[in-house]
Amino acid sequence: MNLNTPAFSSFTHDGLEIAFFDEGDPSGVPVLLIHGFASTANVNWVHPGWLKTLGDAGYRVIAIDNRGHGASDKPHDAEAYRPWVMAGDAIALLDHLGIPEANLMGYSMGARISVFAALANPHRVRSLVLGGLGIGMTDGVGDWDPIADALLAPSLEVVTHERGRMFRAFAEQTKSDRTALAACIRGSRDLVARSDMGKLDMPTLIGVGTKDDIAGSPQELAALMPEAEALDIPGRDHMLAVGDKVFKQAVLAFYARVAEG
Repeated sequence: MNLNTPAFSSFTHDGLEIAFFDEGDPSGVPVLLIHGFASTANVNWVHPGWLKTLGDAGYRVIAIDNRGHGASDKPHDAEAYRPWVMAGDAIALLDHLGIPEANLMGYSMGARISVFAALANPHRVRSLVLGGLGIGMTDGVGDWDPIADALLAPSLEVVTHERGRMFRAFAEQTKSDRTALAACIRGSRDLVARSDMGKLDMPTLIGVGTKDDIAGSPQELAALMPEAEALDIPGRDHMLAVGDKVFKQAVLAFYARVAEG
């Protein structure tokens, strides 16, 4: 765990203030990190050591607080959270920083956002790292309406749905706006067509924990793409895979290969 919170800045896009940090080597290859549902740039990327890992390796490390999360504005309308809308925030951040092309790395919902960003702006995405989401990207990850219900419940004690309890507890731990998160989970679940996954020809690494019961198979998703490889993160579930050292080592090796072309 690395708890040193970096300095955050913000910019305006789509009428919202969007928070981000820009750390690491300013002259390094840029990596844009996009966190998962109910998380934040700090919780997903700083605390588990990704900022340190990538920064020490010489990368420019940029992370966004997705709308509805962290220090960014939090609309309560589900339509504000469609994945292509949030992907627009990510590309707008690259515009704001004057970055023509970056490596995109997303976890869970952030992986979905990364794919929508790459589909709409393939020339802006040098490579993709998709963590915590495999074939669920195209086939769905189950019924998430109970998650929204859990977030809006009067208290955690009355929530009986197991996954709902997990996300409600996580949202309370991160002191999140639960109304915004409920809108987000209702608006952000659009699937990607299998044929669209096949259009993404940039190098891609798909990492999923072997105990993850949400993501779906990384191998099945990788098989749809011309330049993708799958990574099993041993013994990790959806919540713990993100900071795993196997995942970090694989990403650094992947980025080294991307740099070689």
